[in-house]
Amino acid sequence: MRYVVVIEQAGDTYSAYVPDLPGCVATGDTVAVVEREIRGAIKLHIEGMKEDGDPIPPPTTIAEYVEA
Repeated sequence: MRYVVVIEQAGDTYSAYVPDLPGCVATGDTVAVVEREIRGAIKLHIEGMKEDGDPIPPPTTIAEYVEA
């Protein structure tokens, strides 16, 4: 599955979250670090949901850039 990840600058660091997986977040000092961390967070989040017997939500969020 392919999930949308939102990365935001938070002061001197970056944070990331997955809209389709509430509670799945990560932080890092750089974009590259937060991308690596959110990949691991997604894996752990889904593994935990499976262990708990929770359904895994399908990716439904769509991201698009819009010129302003």
